[in-house]
Amino acid sequence: MDERVDRTETKRAPDTASPVSPVVHQSRRGYWILTGLIVVGLIGGGWYLWTQHSAKQAPQTTNARRGAQGAPQPVGFATIDKGDIRIILNELGTVTSLDTVTVLTQINGQLQQVGFNEGQIVKKGDFLAQIDPRPYQAALEQAEGTLAHDQGLLAQAQSDLKRYQTLGRQDSIAQQQLDDQKFLVQQYTGTVKTDQGAVDTAKLNLAYCHIVSPIDGQVGLRQVDPGNYIQTSSTTGVVVITQMQPISVLFSVPEDSVPDIIKRIRSGATLSVEAYDRANTRLLATGQLGTLDNVIDTTTGTLKLRAMFANPDEQLYPNQFVNARLLVDTMANTVRVPVPAVQRGEPGTFVYLINANNTVSVRPIKVGPTDGGFEAVTSGLNPGDRVVTDGTDRLRDGAKVTLPSAQGSGKTAAKPGTAPAANGTPPAGTPTGQTPAAATPAQPAKPASGDQSHRQPQAQ
Repeated sequence: MDERVDRTETKRAPDTASPVSPVVHQSRRGYWILTGLIVVGLIGGGWYLWTQHSAKQAPQTTNARRGAQGAPQPVGFATIDKGDIRIILNELGTVTSLDTVTVLTQINGQLQQVGFNEGQIVKKGDFLAQIDPRPYQAALEQAEGTLAHDQGLLAQAQSDLKRYQTLGRQDSIAQQQLDDQKFLVQQYTGTVKTDQGAVDTAKLNLAYCHIVSPIDGQVGLRQVDPGNYIQTSSTTGVVVITQMQPISVLFSVPEDSVPDIIKRIRSGATLSVEAYDRANTRLLATGQLGTLDNVIDTTTGTLKLRAMFANPDEQLYPNQFVNARLLVDTMANTVRVPVPAVQRGEPGTFVYLINANNTVSVRPIKVGPTDGGFEAVTSGLNPGDRVVTDGTDRLRDGAKVTLPSAQGSGKTAAKPGTAPAANGTPPAGTPTGQTPAAATPAQPAKPASGDQSHRQPQAQ
């Protein structure tokens, strides 16, 4: 009986474990199969994208190689020389009058007459307006009458005082009576002075009825018409007079430029300032730097400057926006390069230098201030070097180029004065250092039939 029990237990043990083990193995096998499919899909997708990218890049690389190894590229060029480079600060400025006066009335009254035309140029002391003087003339006469009355009383008191002084020395009157007469004379003297002040005030008010210009300048639009009653409390006034000659321009410069400006001023130099219109295309007037402000604006980091202009033709008007060009200094006889020749990229600032064998090489340079169409070169170039000014987008280091003077293969001669010489120097009449008009890349000569297939990829 015991043996049966033992056999039964020993048989049951493998039966309970046998159904679980195959399920675990099947789930692990499915996991690895799914993972493998995902990895294979990723590898396949990456390979497909790489092949598509390579297929797109292959024609571009082929075209680039064909262009580099094919016909030389036509370019424009200029020859490096020496010249003057002006250090100019171009800032936005505002025209400001040195003297602007709003003519206000100093008395109340009816405006009878206006003695100016709108926009007229007036001088100091010229008649502008007339206020009704009759009330003030009557006040003057009244003040003069009071003055005459009080002057008579003063003369009478002074005469009595002399008599009292004589009687006082003879002990004929009391001392108190003599003292009272002295004080009476002093009172009448004060009254006469008060009356005289009233007379002077009346005369001044009468003079205020005749309004004259306080400065030389140009009158603006009339603010009040004749017949109106004007008062001293009015803020608009009769007219505004603005000084036009001379006139000033206020503009601000960066604080980093202030030391150079102060250095030039202390050396006794007169700094020139040119005023251009708002579009910065037309010269309006030429003047000179007048003064500097005494504090730097902390919100903008700039310093205000005032330039003075004679303004003989009145091209500058108050509150007009202009472009002020301040000539700080001039770099004389310095190496300069045309602005189109300067490139900026991975090597920094560079130019394409034309070698003797008509190939170009990348030449890093250091540039300074810009003046017009030129930039100062502090290092990297020498006078006589030839640099590419047009067609740089098709070049790379070592590329072959053709110059305008070498094109045409002798079939078409260049016009005199328009094409540079064979060495790249500008023709007669061309300013030194500037790119000649014919130095821009011209159309190359028509290739032969044998070269057509070679140039085809480049045209694409």
